[in-house]
Amino acid sequence: MTQKQNQSFPLLRLIDSPADLRGLPKQKLNQVSDELRQFLLSSVSKSSGHLASGLGTVELTVALHYVFKTPFDNIVWDVGHQAYPHKILTGRREQLHTIRQKDGLHPFPWREESEYDVLSVGHSSTSISAALGLAIAAQKEAENRKTVAIIGDGALTAGMAFEAMNHAGDIAPDMLVILNDNDMSISENVGALNNHFARVLSGKMYTSLREGSKQLLSAIPSMRELVSRAEEHVKGMVTPGTIFEELGFNYIGPIDGHDVNALVETLSNMRTLKGPQLLHVVTRKGKGYAPAEKDPIGYHGVPKFDPSIDSLPSKAPSIPSYSAVFGEWLCEVAENDDALMAITPAMREGSGMVEFARRFPKQYFDVAIAEQHAVTFAAGLAIAGMKPIVAIYSTFLQRAYDQLIHDVALQNLDVLFAIDRAGIVGADGPTHQGAFDLSFMRCIPNLVLMTPSDENECRLMLSTGYHYKGPAAVRYPRGNGIGVEYTKLTNLPIGKSRTIRNGKSIAILNFGILLEEAKLVAKELNATLIDMRFVKPLDTDALFAAAKEHEWLVTLEENAVQGGAGSAVSEALAIAGVNSKVLHLGLPDNFIKHGSQDEIRKELQLDAEGITAQIKARINA
Repeated sequence: MTQKQNQSFPLLRLIDSPADLRGLPKQKLNQVSDELRQFLLSSVSKSSGHLASGLGTVELTVALHYVFKTPFDNIVWDVGHQAYPHKILTGRREQLHTIRQKDGLHPFPWREESEYDVLSVGHSSTSISAALGLAIAAQKEAENRKTVAIIGDGALTAGMAFEAMNHAGDIAPDMLVILNDNDMSISENVGALNNHFARVLSGKMYTSLREGSKQLLSAIPSMRELVSRAEEHVKGMVTPGTIFEELGFNYIGPIDGHDVNALVETLSNMRTLKGPQLLHVVTRKGKGYAPAEKDPIGYHGVPKFDPSIDSLPSKAPSIPSYSAVFGEWLCEVAENDDALMAITPAMREGSGMVEFARRFPKQYFDVAIAEQHAVTFAAGLAIAGMKPIVAIYSTFLQRAYDQLIHDVALQNLDVLFAIDRAGIVGADGPTHQGAFDLSFMRCIPNLVLMTPSDENECRLMLSTGYHYKGPAAVRYPRGNGIGVEYTKLTNLPIGKSRTIRNGKSIAILNFGILLEEAKLVAKELNATLIDMRFVKPLDTDALFAAAKEHEWLVTLEENAVQGGAGSAVSEALAIAGVNSKVLHLGLPDNFIKHGSQDEIRKELQLDAEGITAQIKARINA
């Protein structure tokens, strides 16, 4: 820290690990929380990143590391953008300004980065399952290691969380699940009575009475059942936790998640409790920074901004993003087709569906973080004669793979998948890169798979997929288009490519948004350039003609080379007995780290310069 920062954060500057935090007196924790919140705001406003969620977990993070003996005790975070305060308190304060930047801190908890990051996360609803495994191992280890899972920010809407709780309630290990309820979706307003009740339910007197009564009455089944029902009814009158109790968890709460002293007291009590425990903590997303409290969605992920100004910097007029192009297309089609039904798994803003949701509320469905349900829900709509569109990120479609195959493709249903964030996504890193969709979809029968090279092509392919009789997918990237003019919406001929330029010796077969780079390469090398458009069905006529007329074929895609569009080309050539020299360019066989899209493309040699160098090196070799 600088001298000025040392003065602004006199306590926080002394905390280089949770052990330092635990060395402070309890009465200092409010000051630590205030400094931590201000440091988070100051740092993220200068670097960009996730903000509102972390502002809401400051006191909870302080209390957790104060009560639990991390890293010996296991703290498992869900929805990793809640964990910026955790990173600050676990030795990464001075590196926080590098978060989400190339070679900087990972955007989410990451095992390779810190011993305090127990589970590498990025997708939601995984914490309870992992914590259950850790709790069972800790039980076998018998060294009194504690296990805590923090879930929230919508993650409890996913079925996986309830599957894990159902299992945990059955085998009943010692573990604590903390529900960070930051949108008041379960509880009523939190007040002093609720905080008091949480402390009572977690305290030694109540616990001793409950466990003692159970032991005393264990020989009298009818009385034991009566006492159990009485306890359930008493708690049910003043708490909203019946569903968790039915799943086998002892429910405590709700408690004010911004009262650090109450949190410490309650967590200290719960640390000694046996069996599965659930603490319901109510927090405010964006807490402590008024603009973020007022607009937690807008301040969820932020660019660089001035915290003294009560708004984020306005974006200069620019070329629309592919997400916006999709949203505009959606509205345009829905105006004349009330059978269109648009589905998103909690990605309304990210998928460009805000305007559609406002204008066509009866045709819009946000199913929450439940990708599996989203796809099978679409199947049901299609069976009933509707025209469902599933708007989903590439990385999240992975979570619904069985449903894609079993419930849609196998039954050849008319479902369109609008796959956003395909290819390199940038700062969110390995958990969010759309690296695998071509590979995992290409093998599925009945599915038409399209790769637009610009925003107008994206519109045409969306229309083509929408009117196709059967399942279809259009995969498009994160970021803006290139500024091409729109044409009238028409359907493309299925499985037909377009030739961009004719050349000699080399034919570049492009799949998707690297076309502009490919044009520069083709001009320099005097190569033929074909925009293949369709990965499935492949334009084999164009492929075989190119193989006959050129010495080299070069496939280009922003997808894993293994199993991707290039593999489809080689398979088609092999089946036809065509012996051609083929070079496959795309994403390598490793997980792609975080950094800007341009930085990662340059590093992977997927810009014009790198593509040219790879082609020359292969031909010369």
